[in-house]
Amino acid sequence: MSETTKRVLLAKPRGYCAGVDRAVITVEKALDTYGPPVYVRKEIVHNRHVVETLRERGAIFVDETDEVPEGALVVFSAHGVSPEVHTQAATRGLRTIDATCPLVTKVHMEAKRFARDDYDILLIGHHGHEEVEGTAGEAPDHVQLVDTAEDAATVTVRDPSKVIWLSQTTLSVDETMERVDQLRARFPMLSDPPSDDICYATQNRQVAVKAMAAECDLVIVVGSQNSSNSKRLVEVALQAGARAAHLVDFAHEIWESWLDGVTTVGVTSGASVPDNLVMDVLAYLAERGWEDVQEITTANEKIAFALPRELRKDLNTA
Repeated sequence: MSETTKRVLLAKPRGYCAGVDRAVITVEKALDTYGPPVYVRKEIVHNRHVVETLRERGAIFVDETDEVPEGALVVFSAHGVSPEVHTQAATRGLRTIDATCPLVTKVHMEAKRFARDDYDILLIGHHGHEEVEGTAGEAPDHVQLVDTAEDAATVTVRDPSKVIWLSQTTLSVDETMERVDQLRARFPMLSDPPSDDICYATQNRQVAVKAMAAECDLVIVVGSQNSSNSKRLVEVALQAGARAAHLVDFAHEIWESWLDGVTTVGVTSGASVPDNLVMDVLAYLAERGWEDVQEITTANEKIAFALPRELRKDLNTA
């Protein structure tokens, strides 16, 4: 192939994971079944386009349950909530639909289990992220957040023989294991979670980016700035050899200057991104000469999750 041939390497898998798909469909079905407004605590998933589209249909996004009128319907986002939030909702007489991703729920159950066994739980994750707040809320007296290398160097535990690490599901696999190695150097008896906490979709998207990054002059990641897994894809692309990598919500956010001197462009998207936004990026690139699109496939995802039981019950009787 001529070195001047413009091409696009399109990562697969990319875009929606099963947990995001389930959460978005939950809000759509709730709007169809109950009619607007449907309140949603926090962003249902971290994507501007998805949130705006649902808002146009009648979803009302709030930060806390006390912003929801008493007796109204509220959907909890895919990132999960703490038991305190469930209690607040019950106190206000709210009807709730819990769209927490089942893989996040798994981490919640692990936190509760190890807290019952009186372990110190070191939760690797990003400060302020909704998922971290929900998981820590399951066992606030036992969970300590480890975000930075400094956290790993300074965190203290009561009994070094009874300490376990858990993690936010959307982290970089490499970054997480770096923190684990730092913690294990200090606490050699540190236990691993019963099963991997980094979700399958996060891992698969990072593997796909790694497979193509070294060939790319530029990697464009479609995703929002508040999407942890999308931001990690930018970092993974650079670490795996891409000359440049940028995060955009929409094709029109691409800077023409990014394409100067570029032959190969890699394209992928975070786990909360609908594929039409990726197609818009491909169209943008095609208009500028990057018409040759080669899909780089590293896995085929066939996982699907059932809708929340509260919604299924009403759908079955509708």
